[in-house]
Amino acid sequence: MDTLARIKTLIGRLFHVSYTVEGTWALLERHGWSWQQPARRAIERDDEAVEVWKKETWPRVRASRRSAAPISSSRTRTGNR
Repeated sequence: MDTLARIKTLIGRLFHVSYTVEGTWALLERHGWSWQQPARRAIERDDEAVEVWKKETWPRVRASRRSAAPISSSRTRTGNR
């Protein structure tokens, strides 16, 4: 997936707004930011280790993060009626 498309998705998830890829680029540019796509992969990159991490570690990290109960922003307690 293209880096700008990932940034677009992240903006949508965090701020609940929708931009096109071009609009995302314009937004970044307007704020003086860059999407910083590397010209090449690092020589030291270990693709096998990355795949192992994605398959074994990331699911555990993601599952533990989602297990927390949702927090309400309401200042009133439920069942107070």
